[in-house]
Amino acid sequence: MKLLFLNLLLLPFMMFSQNKLSVDVTGVKSNNGSILVAVYDSSDSFLDSDKMFSGGSSKAELGNTMVIIDDLPDGEYALAIFHDEDGDDELDTNWIGIPKEPICFSIGKMKTFGPPKYSECAFKVEGDKEIQVSL
Repeated sequence: MKLLFLNLLLLPFMMFSQNKLSVDVTGVKSNNGSILVAVYDSSDSFLDSDKMFSGGSSKAELGNTMVIIDDLPDGEYALAIFHDEDGDDELDTNWIGIPKEPICFSIGKMKTFGPPKYSECAFKVEGDKEIQVSL
C-alpha cells in the first residue's frame, strides 16, 4: 500500500523527467572564443534565436569541446552549433548572410543554398543522451 501511494505521489514528477544532453563538438580549429549550441523544439522556431528552446556554451578547446545542456525534457529537438571565434555571442556572416564562423547542425548538413530543415536535423531525447557533431 505504501509503495502504491509513493508511486502515485511521484508520478507527476516522473512524467516531466529532465535529461542531460552532452554535445561533443569535434573539429574545433582553435581555443579562441566559445562553442555555442542552440536547441530548437519545432520547425516553426528552428534557427530563430528569439524562439530558441534552450542552449548552452563552453569555452572552445582545440580539437574537441563538450557542451552540456541540462534540464531538457523528453522530446524531439534539433541543434544549431557554431564556433564563436571572436566571442561576441553572434554568428558572423558576410554581406549576403553566409556564415564566416564555423557552423554545424545536429544531423543535417549545410546545403549549397542555405541551412538544412528542422526535420533533417531532429532527433529524440528520452533520457540522458550524448551526440557528436563535427564543425
